[in-house]
Amino acid sequence: MPTTNAFGEAIKARRAELRLTLREFAKRSNMDPGNASRIERGRLAPPQREEVLARVAHALELEAGSAEWQNLLDLAAAANGRVPTDILSDEDAMARLPVLFRTVRNKSFDPEKLDKLLQSIREA
Repeated sequence: MPTTNAFGEAIKARRAELRLTLREFAKRSNMDPGNASRIERGRLAPPQREEVLARVAHALELEAGSAEWQNLLDLAAAANGRVPTDILSDEDAMARLPVLFRTVRNKSFDPEKLDKLLQSIREA
Protein backbone atom coordinates (compact mmCIF):
# COMPACT_ATOMS: atom_id res chain seq x y z
CA MET A 1 0.00 0.00 0.00
CA PRO A 2 1.37 3.45 -0.84
CA THR A 3 2.73 5.58 1.99
CA THR A 4 1.13 8.72 0.57
CA ASN A 5 -2.08 9.13 -1.30
CA ALA A 6 -1.17 11.92 -3.71
CA PHE A 7 -2.46 9.89 -6.68
CA GLY A 8 -5.86 9.23 -5.10
CA GLU A 9 -6.14 12.81 -3.91
CA ALA A 10 -5.34 14.09 -7.42
CA ILE A 11 -8.02 11.89 -8.94
CA LYS A 12 -10.60 12.95 -6.38
CA ALA A 13 -9.77 16.65 -6.82
CA ARG A 14 -9.99 16.46 -10.62
CA ARG A 15 -13.20 14.44 -10.41
CA ALA A 16 -14.66 17.16 -8.17
CA GLU A 17 -13.60 19.85 -10.67
CA LEU A 18 -15.45 17.96 -13.39
CA ARG A 19 -18.39 17.26 -11.07
CA LEU A 20 -18.13 13.55 -11.80
CA THR A 21 -19.58 11.07 -9.37
CA LEU A 22 -17.36 8.18 -8.38
CA ARG A 23 -19.57 5.82 -10.36
CA GLU A 24 -19.42 7.98 -13.48
CA PHE A 25 -15.64 8.21 -13.22
CA ALA A 26 -15.42 4.43 -12.77
CA LYS A 27 -17.65 3.89 -15.79
CA ARG A 28 -15.59 6.29 -17.95
CA SER A 29 -12.33 4.64 -16.92
CA ASN A 30 -13.71 1.09 -17.20
CA MET A 31 -12.88 0.50 -13.56
CA ASP A 32 -14.79 -1.21 -10.77
CA PRO A 33 -16.36 1.54 -8.60
CA GLY A 34 -15.13 -0.17 -5.43
CA ASN A 35 -11.56 -0.21 -6.71
CA ALA A 36 -11.84 3.43 -7.81
CA SER A 37 -12.97 4.33 -4.29
CA ARG A 38 -10.13 2.33 -2.71
CA ILE A 39 -7.59 4.08 -4.96
CA GLU A 40 -8.95 7.50 -4.05
CA ARG A 41 -8.76 6.65 -0.35
CA GLY A 42 -5.26 5.19 -0.63
CA ARG A 43 -6.43 1.69 0.24
CA LEU A 44 -5.33 0.34 -3.16
CA ALA A 45 -2.17 1.28 -5.02
CA PRO A 46 -2.56 3.20 -8.28
CA PRO A 47 -2.65 1.15 -11.46
CA GLN A 48 0.74 0.43 -13.01
CA ARG A 49 -0.17 -0.49 -16.57
CA GLU A 50 0.04 2.43 -18.96
CA GLU A 51 -3.20 1.54 -20.73
CA VAL A 52 -5.12 1.63 -17.43
CA LEU A 53 -3.50 4.95 -16.47
CA ALA A 54 -4.42 6.30 -19.92
CA ARG A 55 -8.08 5.32 -19.33
CA VAL A 56 -8.00 7.11 -15.97
CA ALA A 57 -6.47 10.22 -17.53
CA HIS A 58 -9.02 10.22 -20.36
CA ALA A 59 -11.87 9.79 -17.86
CA LEU A 60 -10.54 12.87 -16.09
CA GLU A 61 -10.43 14.73 -19.42
CA LEU A 62 -6.68 15.23 -19.28
CA GLU A 63 -5.01 15.95 -22.61
CA ALA A 64 -2.46 13.29 -23.60
CA GLY A 65 1.03 14.60 -23.06
CA SER A 66 -0.10 17.62 -21.01
CA ALA A 67 1.57 18.56 -17.73
CA GLU A 68 -1.51 17.31 -15.86
CA TRP A 69 -1.39 13.97 -17.72
CA GLN A 70 2.32 13.59 -16.95
CA ASN A 71 1.77 14.53 -13.31
CA LEU A 72 -0.83 11.77 -12.96
CA LEU A 73 1.61 9.22 -14.44
CA ASP A 74 4.40 10.48 -12.17
CA LEU A 75 2.19 10.22 -9.07
CA ALA A 76 1.26 6.64 -9.99
CA ALA A 77 4.91 5.69 -10.58
CA ALA A 78 6.04 7.27 -7.31
CA ALA A 79 3.26 5.59 -5.32
CA ASN A 80 4.31 2.25 -6.79
CA GLY A 81 7.99 2.87 -6.06
CA ARG A 82 8.95 3.12 -9.73
CA VAL A 83 10.90 5.58 -11.83
CA PRO A 84 8.65 6.93 -14.62
CA THR A 85 9.15 5.25 -18.00
CA ASP A 86 10.21 8.42 -19.79
CA ILE A 87 12.97 8.97 -17.23
CA LEU A 88 14.14 5.37 -17.59
CA SER A 89 14.57 5.88 -21.33
CA ASP A 90 16.66 9.07 -20.85
CA GLU A 91 20.30 8.01 -20.42
CA ASP A 92 21.42 11.43 -19.20
CA ALA A 93 18.69 11.58 -16.55
CA MET A 94 19.43 8.01 -15.45
CA ALA A 95 23.12 8.83 -15.05
CA ARG A 96 22.22 11.72 -12.73
CA LEU A 97 19.64 9.93 -10.57
CA PRO A 98 22.20 8.52 -8.09
CA VAL A 99 23.29 12.08 -7.26
CA LEU A 100 19.67 13.03 -6.63
CA PHE A 101 19.12 9.96 -4.44
CA ARG A 102 22.24 10.68 -2.36
CA THR A 103 21.19 14.30 -1.96
CA VAL A 104 17.67 13.46 -0.84
CA ARG A 105 18.94 10.78 1.57
CA ASN A 106 21.21 13.31 3.29
CA LYS A 107 19.57 13.66 6.70
CA SER A 108 20.81 17.24 7.13
CA PHE A 109 19.05 18.29 3.94
CA ASP A 110 16.44 20.75 5.19
CA PRO A 111 13.09 21.35 3.42
CA GLU A 112 14.17 24.76 2.12
CA LYS A 113 17.21 23.24 0.39
CA LEU A 114 15.01 20.48 -1.03
CA ASP A 115 12.61 23.08 -2.42
CA LYS A 116 15.55 24.90 -4.05
CA LEU A 117 16.81 21.63 -5.54
CA LEU A 118 13.38 20.80 -6.92
CA GLN A 119 13.07 24.28 -8.41
CA SER A 120 16.49 23.89 -10.07
CA ILE A 121 15.43 20.55 -11.51
CA ARG A 122 12.21 22.05 -12.89
CA GLU A 123 14.13 24.89 -14.54
CA ALA A 124 16.79 22.63 -16.08
